[in-house]
Amino acid sequence: MALVRNHRPDVVARAVDVLDRHGLGDLSMRRLGAELGVRPSALYHHFPSKQALLAAVADEILLRARFEPDLTAPWDEQVAAVCGWVRDAVLAYRDGGEVVATAYAFGTGAMAPYEALVAALRSGGADGLAEIGARTLLHFVLGHVVDEQTHLQAASAGAIDDAPRAGGDFAVGLGIVLDGLRVRVDAR
Repeated sequence: MALVRNHRPDVVARAVDVLDRHGLGDLSMRRLGAELGVRPSALYHHFPSKQALLAAVADEILLRARFEPDLTAPWDEQVAAVCGWVRDAVLAYRDGGEVVATAYAFGTGAMAPYEALVAALRSGGADGLAEIGARTLLHFVLGHVVDEQTHLQAASAGAIDDAPRAGGDFAVGLGIVLDGLRVRVDAR
């Protein structure tokens, strides 16, 4: 293999591309190295493990969606905007939900949405509920996206005989969670 100098952002960008074309199951250090024209061991110069690479991929997926919260909006509108951003960002890439959910669950990446949700909830006076509210919202959003992506992939592979699900139930489900948070915040 030719010696090619790759920088960390180049490796992450190619990993996102491989993920989107082939899926998480085929995003290996071997495949990524071949795509970059280097031996897989060269990738460990940038990332100590595949999990570290996947955390960087999760952060890149979110970063590419370019989100700036409107801090002047009411807290619940800020929360809905963050949740919509996360959903749109991860749905844009094959297996994006699984990558982002895993990095978040492991605490290795994808923390920007959590931090934005905590800030929005605190701005509405939900200090004691901010952290658990943010985690609950992310569990809903990421779980919903993984379900959507799994269903879509199974249908397109012919594994299930079902039409793609409408995204409208996301908004309804988010509204249910937000209604519960509003009740708790108003009670304080």
